[in-house]
Amino acid sequence: MRSIFSGISLFKKSHDGGKDSGVTGYWLIEWKGLFSIALLRFSEGSREAYHSHAFNAVTWWLSGEVTEQFKDNTLPSKKWKPSFKPKFTPRNCFHRVIAKRTTLALTLRGPWDDTWKEHKAGETYTLRKGRIRVPDVA
Repeated sequence: MRSIFSGISLFKKSHDGGKDSGVTGYWLIEWKGLFSIALLRFSEGSREAYHSHAFNAVTWWLSGEVTEQFKDNTLPSKKWKPSFKPKFTPRNCFHRVIAKRTTLALTLRGPWDDTWKEHKAGETYTLRKGRIRVPDVA
């Protein structure tokens, strides 16, 4: 029998978005089955990939400035700066974030779905835990 507390990480530092990401996560807690809380540090620039998420997220921008771009220009780009008003990112939001300069954010994330999508070099594909590519079913 598996404990309800299995899969919890406390006080860890890691890339957020894979090794090619310029975002470092400082995790207070990561419990993918329920929620996660992290301080995110966005380095200037962006990674090439557009992506969705395995989770819904609420984010407060603490310092710096970013521009959020949406795949295929489905929505106009949006600039985000420090504010008391949080940004809500639904798991199906297909976007990328470009930091104008080093930017800090506090994020609260909900439970993870099994998969999410990424688009890079003209190809869209599905990922699962561990950023492992999943074959798409036609």
